[in-house]
Amino acid sequence: MKHDHSPVLPGQGATDYARYMRIDALLGLQRSPDEVIHRDELLFQVVHQSTELWLKLAAAELAEATAQVAAGRLAAAEAFLVRATLAVRLITDQLEMLRYLSPVDFQAMQPALGNGSGAESPGWRDVQGASRKLGRAFDEQLATRGITATALCPTDPAEPLHRLAEAMVEWDERVSVWRVRHYQVALRIGGHRPAGSPGSAANMLAKLAGHRFFPELWQARTSLTTNE
Repeated sequence: MKHDHSPVLPGQGATDYARYMRIDALLGLQRSPDEVIHRDELLFQVVHQSTELWLKLAAAELAEATAQVAAGRLAAAEAFLVRATLAVRLITDQLEMLRYLSPVDFQAMQPALGNGSGAESPGWRDVQGASRKLGRAFDEQLATRGITATALCPTDPAEPLHRLAEAMVEWDERVSVWRVRHYQVALRIGGHRPAGSPGSAANMLAKLAGHRFFPELWQARTSLTTNE
């Protein structure tokens, strides 16, 4: 058993854990006590900064899934997509922390946020682009095999292409659930009027909840039950 725990990695920090995780930099990313105008800025920043980290991971997993699809390794692609989906589930769950931020407190924080908006999230933009690339790679696989999305649904559930399609539907659904939860948070702490109210900032959030990255896979399910 090793008794010498002196750091051997380069970088700042008293331990190798601190150096590898870049703890000093990580914990220095939040506004300091003398900078904040409201104590709940820490809560707000931690939720959103960790969201960016999970989205960074999700985008990387989507990119790897796309590469695996292009190479015809569908089971491997499914595994990476499942990991991306779990990342979105986690960022959805952590929105629960914002239950403890009241509309009054959020309004008091607004000057610190400037004109910032969640729509400007680079992590989300990366996830959007990665999702579109995955969709194109999947379509190419369908074309190569000479089948349609509708033909996938009645196939053997264990068939790799079918399993990948189901994982893509799950990804779409989890993103939609995250958007719905985000919408509810906007109503709860942002004081926005419900969707449909003229000029409400929540209108776009509600509209996006119905967006699908892979609409052909959803349409395929509809076709089976409506004989379209």
